[in-house]
Amino acid sequence: MKQVLVFAGSNSKESINKKLAIYASTFIKDLKIKILDLNDFELPIYSEQHQNDIGIPEKAIVFYNTIKQSEGIILSLAEHNGAYTAAFKNLFDWMSVKDGKFWSDIPMLLMATSPGARGGKSVLDIAKSRFPYMGGNIIDSFSLPSFGDNFKENKIIDSNLNDDLKLKVIALESFITK
Repeated sequence: MKQVLVFAGSNSKESINKKLAIYASTFIKDLKIKILDLNDFELPIYSEQHQNDIGIPEKAIVFYNTIKQSEGIILSLAEHNGAYTAAFKNLFDWMSVKDGKFWSDIPMLLMATSPGARGGKSVLDIAKSRFPYMGGNIIDSFSLPSFGDNFKENKIIDSNLNDDLKLKVIALESFITK
């Protein structure tokens, strides 16, 4: 069975982006779901010196191989100071030395949420402009504003936002299964 990889670009143990990514995956009906946690892929901070001294860490290779074994990705990016979290950027850097096109044209639903009204739109804009250079095949994107107001009891309570997300997940699944 084809597999969709689900994760957040955050190492927060209470990540609202992980909650959103997992929730989005509940709309997948005919594909296997694999949920990852960035905390399982802690890495030394990337530098050329580290790369020369230790090579690419095993955890980065495992993460890279997990991407390669997936037919789809649901990724919700946390936003720190308008950009990726340090944990995600570091993993991103390590994988990029393994393979500059590490997203491998795998269909992706790219998302973000935040406590604020912009819903992580700054990090989404960065990713939408950068990921295609790294082999990213972004099928669609979704931003959930004001997480605390719009996400309660493990679901999106605003019906318009919920319907929008559901349609985007269904479109991703259709793209993968066609």
